[in-house]
Amino acid sequence: MVRHYSAPPSAADWEEAFAAPVEAEVPATLAGERLDKALARLFPQYSRNRLQVWLREGRLRVDGGRAQPDRRVAGGERVRLEPPPPETPVPRAQPIPLVVVYEDAHMLVVDKPAGLVVHPGAGVSDGTLMNALLAHAPACAAVPRAGIVHRLDRDTSGLLVVAKTVSAQAALARQLAERTLERVYLAVVYGDPPAAGLVDAPIGRDARARTRMAVTRRGREARTRYRVLERYGRAALVECRLQTGRTHQIRVHFQHIRHPLVGDPVYGRYRRHAIPFPRQALHAAELALTHPQSGARLRWRSPLPADLRRLIATLRRGA
Repeated sequence: MVRHYSAPPSAADWEEAFAAPVEAEVPATLAGERLDKALARLFPQYSRNRLQVWLREGRLRVDGGRAQPDRRVAGGERVRLEPPPPETPVPRAQPIPLVVVYEDAHMLVVDKPAGLVVHPGAGVSDGTLMNALLAHAPACAAVPRAGIVHRLDRDTSGLLVVAKTVSAQAALARQLAERTLERVYLAVVYGDPPAAGLVDAPIGRDARARTRMAVTRRGREARTRYRVLERYGRAALVECRLQTGRTHQIRVHFQHIRHPLVGDPVYGRYRRHAIPFPRQALHAAELALTHPQSGARLRWRSPLPADLRRLIATLRRGA
C-alpha cells in the first residue's frame, strides 16, 4: 500500500511505510547469478548481508516460496520483499533547502551540494538529505529510505535521483542492476594519468581500517571507465563513468592507479605537495535514466560548483 501525505509523516506512518512490501522481477541479464547477488542488484538500497538475513527469515520470497542465497537465478523470477520496520529512530522532516532540477508524481532529481549527508547514520541524526526530502515531498515517507535509490558521499556534489513511490523505486533499482542508469562524474586527480582507461578492480572493506574501502581480491566487482579532459601538469580533470556502484568507488580506484583525487581526506591525504582543497574534488555531473512510468529516456546535467571552478581556474594558471 502506497500512502500519500499532506503533512510530515508521524512515527507510526514511517514504521508502516518501511514495512510495505516491494515486488520486482529478476531481469534476464542476471541469469546464472547467485540469488543473493541478484537481490543486491535489485534492491541496492539494502546491504547484501541484510538481504541474506531476510531470505533466511522468509521476508524475501521467490515465486512465492523460500529460497537459498546460493541458488542460481534464471531470470523472470518474481521476488517479494517484506522488510521489517526500522530499528533506528524515525527521521524527522526538516525544511532544508534543496535544488530540485526535476520533479513529478513519481520521482525527483536533486542537485546535492557538497557537505550534505544523504541519510542519517552514525554520528548524524538529522540535517540530512533524507530529512529534507520528508519535508519537501511527504509522499517519500511511504517509500523505503525515503525513496533514495543511490547515494553520494557527504562531500561529493551533484545529481541524485529519488523515487516518490515504491513502484518507481523498484523500477529505478532495476535500472541500477541492469546498468542502464547512467552516472557521469567529473574529478580532479593528482598527476598525469593515461588519456583513457578502464579500472577493473574489486572493492571491499580495508582489512586494516574498517571505515575505509580498498581494492581487494575478496571485494565485489567494480569497474570505472574514465578519460582525461584537461591536463594541468601536477593534476588533471577526468570524466568518470560508473559501470558498477561500490562505496567510494571512484576515490578508491584512482588511489589504486596512483592518481588520488585532490582534496580527498581519506584516500589522498598523505600526498606530498598537496593541492589545497577542502573536500574530494568529485562532482556527479550527469544522470540519465528511463522514466519509471512513461518510459521516456531522460538526461540531466549539473554544472561544476563554484569551488571546483575556482580550483580548475587556479590549476590552469599554474598556481
